[in-house]
Amino acid sequence: MNTNQLSERLAMVASFVPKNTVLADIGSDHAYLPCYLMNKGKIRKAIAGEVVTGPFEAATRNVELNGFADRIEVRLANGLQAIEGADNVETVTIAGMGGTLITSILETGKDRLTNVQRIILQPNLHAIAIRKWAVANGFCIVDEEILLEDSKIYEVLVLERGSADYSKTDLLVGPVLRRKQSNVFRAKWEREMLEWQRVINALEHAEQTEEIKRKRANLQENMEIVRKVLAHEEK
Repeated sequence: MNTNQLSERLAMVASFVPKNTVLADIGSDHAYLPCYLMNKGKIRKAIAGEVVTGPFEAATRNVELNGFADRIEVRLANGLQAIEGADNVETVTIAGMGGTLITSILETGKDRLTNVQRIILQPNLHAIAIRKWAVANGFCIVDEEILLEDSKIYEVLVLERGSADYSKTDLLVGPVLRRKQSNVFRAKWEREMLEWQRVINALEHAEQTEEIKRKRANLQENMEIVRKVLAHEEK
């Protein structure tokens, strides 16, 4: 991967970035995504935020090597603290983290999202946390994709301002993904159900505390939700 050739998951994120937008890429690592988008002439300006010194320095080098120092500013900051009001950021991308961490970044820095119209997120797992955050904070899911890369399954969620009332099914598997029902989507949830069943079997042999009973009931409920989705019984 480099500033001209992204990984499949980052290319998917890039595909949802609007033309001529002002971008903030949070956890930008080597600034591959903003440099790629600038190389393609897709964005006007970008902030590349990174909280770790090594990746921050690597991002700075890549921006300078590509000749984008006047259009991409690399900032050492924690999460959305990289964004200032004067930046007029319209689009935010956060990729390559767990859904819980992404949600924490959004929640902690949501005062920095005033001008933001689109948020594109690529959680490595636990996308349900992002969907719940969206509902609670005035965003709706306008698109979702799921892909397989290097034997790992990734989801990409696209949020825009708006209200939505999602069911438990929508929150768990994704309101858009469940409609598309791709082969990767089905493979992901078939794999999840196998793992849930393994855990349920193990819990049956554990001391039946209230916590164990709740955990088992929750897994059983999730399994039934996913079973109905895959069988096209859930409308």
